[in-house]
Amino acid sequence: MDEDQVPSRWLARRKFRPGIYWLPNAITTAGLFAGFYAIVQAMNNRFGAAAAAIFIAMVFDGLDGRVARLTRTQSDFGAEFDSLSDMVAFGAAPALVVYEWALRGLGKFGWAAAFAYCACAALRLARFNTNIGVVDKRYFQGLPSPAAAALVAGFVWAADTFRYHGPELDWFAVAITALAAFTMVSDIRYWSGKDINIRKSIPFWGVVVLALGVAAVFFLADNLPEVLFIIAALYALSGYALLVAGLFRPRPPAPPAPSE
Repeated sequence: MDEDQVPSRWLARRKFRPGIYWLPNAITTAGLFAGFYAIVQAMNNRFGAAAAAIFIAMVFDGLDGRVARLTRTQSDFGAEFDSLSDMVAFGAAPALVVYEWALRGLGKFGWAAAFAYCACAALRLARFNTNIGVVDKRYFQGLPSPAAAALVAGFVWAADTFRYHGPELDWFAVAITALAAFTMVSDIRYWSGKDINIRKSIPFWGVVVLALGVAAVFFLADNLPEVLFIIAALYALSGYALLVAGLFRPRPPAPPAPSE
């Protein structure tokens, strides 16, 4: 069939059909696979591997957006795909991991707590997508879902490293799961780090601190699960610290009333 005989509408649709950028979406797919792998390993009672997979998904989640911005391959499809991948890796996967590890023995209360976390993660992601253009980019509204997943998965991984069994810490697991779920849907502010300018020069002492931080990571590599859990817990508590500090911060004086 000659091109002149093909309907013009079909040609326009083929010519202007939007493509999919493969590099950032491949990274997002890797994060999605890590979340799925965490669920599979939890079903096989390999909780250390399941928790580690969630942290690997966090690495891919941090890479895909930055790669898209650096390569100028951002798209609406990529944003939606990233959100769905986050729901699996940081919503469903942590809920199922902590349920299989500790909450199964609590019956209906256990799966209700796991579902509450999963539902709050979905609400958190939906609110983030709808408010992305109106909130202060320096702060997150509520605990980000990757940080909440790090808190839950880090607790499971650290406890599993110390040979604790889930039923021994079931109520601690409930408390941490509930804290992560509530904080995700709260209005507590968390520093996002998006105001850091990597092109800006830093003083010499900043380089020294960076070098010491890298050395500390290698020194504490043997205790990686505990370190990751402590970092996740400190970040989760930092929002409450900002909230308390704001309560004691003096309010600016009210503007004077206009004269008649």
